[in-house]
Amino acid sequence: MNIESIHNLFLKCSSISIDTRKITPNSLFVAIKGDRFDANTFAKEALEKNAAYVIIDNPNFYINERTILVEDSLTTLQELAKFHRNYLKLPIMALTGSNGKTTTKELINCVLSKKYNTKATIGNLNNHIGVPLTLLSFDSKTEIGIVEMGANHQKEIAFLCEIAQPDFGYITNFGKAHLEGFGGIEGVIKGKSEMYSYLLQHNKTVFINLDDSIQVDKTKNLKTFSFGFNKAEADVTILDIKANPFVVITFSNISIQTHLIGLYNANNINAAITIGKYFNVPENLIKSAIESYIPENNRSQLIYKNTNEIILDAYNANPSSMAVAISNFIQLERENKIVILGDMFELGTESSLEHKAVVNSLLNEIQITCYFIGKDFYSLKIEKSNFHFYDTFDSFSNDFKHINLQDTIILIKGSRGMALERVLELI
Repeated sequence: MNIESIHNLFLKCSSISIDTRKITPNSLFVAIKGDRFDANTFAKEALEKNAAYVIIDNPNFYINERTILVEDSLTTLQELAKFHRNYLKLPIMALTGSNGKTTTKELINCVLSKKYNTKATIGNLNNHIGVPLTLLSFDSKTEIGIVEMGANHQKEIAFLCEIAQPDFGYITNFGKAHLEGFGGIEGVIKGKSEMYSYLLQHNKTVFINLDDSIQVDKTKNLKTFSFGFNKAEADVTILDIKANPFVVITFSNISIQTHLIGLYNANNINAAITIGKYFNVPENLIKSAIESYIPENNRSQLIYKNTNEIILDAYNANPSSMAVAISNFIQLERENKIVILGDMFELGTESSLEHKAVVNSLLNEIQITCYFIGKDFYSLKIEKSNFHFYDTFDSFSNDFKHINLQDTIILIKGSRGMALERVLELI
């Protein structure tokens, strides 16, 4: 069966799924092999749960005429998504970057949805499976599709762009994330810039931050729409930025009071403002959209517990995001301050150097009590009255749960695998 025929069947379905636990009646189930399982084995269960059709790539699990046998289920999913994208012919806004992708995507969606029927990547389903699923969630009522793209190695963004075929693109930044897979910061820049290469090749538009010299350099030959801080040449000039701790942005004499913490979120907000302006969303609606956005899922959340303020930024961490989070925390005007930092993963040979840089950034902050958790930080243990190092979360927990905190502001940040949101139970 060819892709067009499969697409005709897909259009008759209510949704698409790769997880039998999320099957809904009349949906299309795609059996994708994972590292630990073969979803072909769940095809029968999907039909029993009233899926309309199942796509499999192992003939041993063929059931009946509602079974679509293909050579490779994942490739079929990707080709189906690309076909569907061309079938709908709607404008696609794509974004990638080292830090802030998901927050920026959510802000863009909030702004554009004030004027258009939009759909965006759910959560961080931004890889070779998530992007196709996102595209297949768009329908004839969708006026703008917003697609987040993640990558941890070269050629990945290029591949995702070939599937999504974006009309517009934005790269949040080029930071020290996934250094092991990309082969260093230059590899990160090259990998993320694959989006620029696609947009240039197809004469599409890119949104850029004029305060980012890498973005400016890499987009010299592209059609751009820009923002910048106090830059008259920008299409959108940001007049003022404050954060103590919530970010306040001023542009066109409009002040936006956000629920986002830290100066590092400013450009995420600025991008959403700029994209809203490009798509002619009225400024008062841009303001109301951004002011209504409240972060969740452990991303720059401000939580009040007893008399304490907690900045929970435990969804992920890399050297770049860690540096800006610490820098922002240092400038906050509070008397009692604590940082609780967990190991950063996927740094390869740069790991020790980058963890040491984090420790060194706090050496002179004698008024901040610092807790470092994880084997990488523990290997750098030094004797300092306000520094505390732990090789495991349990050893940290045994000490920290006995501390009676009052009127303290606390920054919690670490890689996802550290699960530092567990600290909340100790406060």
